[in-house]
Amino acid sequence: MDKLETPSATDEVVIRSAELKDCEEIVRLIMELAEFENMADRVTMTAQILRNDCFDEKPKCSCVVASKEDDQSCLVGYSLFYPVYSTWVGASLYLEDLYVTPSYRSRGIGKQLCQKVTQIGLEMGCNRIDLTVLDWNKTAKDMYERYGFVDLTSKEDFHTMRLERGGMENFVKKSKCKNGI
Repeated sequence: MDKLETPSATDEVVIRSAELKDCEEIVRLIMELAEFENMADRVTMTAQILRNDCFDEKPKCSCVVASKEDDQSCLVGYSLFYPVYSTWVGASLYLEDLYVTPSYRSRGIGKQLCQKVTQIGLEMGCNRIDLTVLDWNKTAKDMYERYGFVDLTSKEDFHTMRLERGGMENFVKKSKCKNGI
């Protein structure tokens, strides 16, 4: 079977920690997700960047994957996450991505990935998991709510804010000029 053909009822999936050899496949899935979100032109991730960030001495992130049981080099889903800290509750995780390739959806794989990340968070002593969902992705939002996640945009009126690399550099540059730092 081709790596992305429609799975049969007997195709089993294994949820496991990502390994160095998985980086090419994870980047393939990252691109699938970016295409799904109509943002493929924004992706600059490469397998080498992911290798460095996920598997160096001080990893910046972690990843669990869903692979075919009979071909563990073929990934059908992934979840990438990293530790964050809350001054209100302490250790936390941020779930950056949870993605399952379309032909493998509606089989409980997303739930298994999310449960594995949650289990890891509990083992790390985390007190919560944060994530963001695109406003138009009602399926994902509903899924997370079924798992017990709370939409803080409506509950607490929080908004996700971002400062990207160019803005970071400009901000620091302006600060140095004005404050003599």
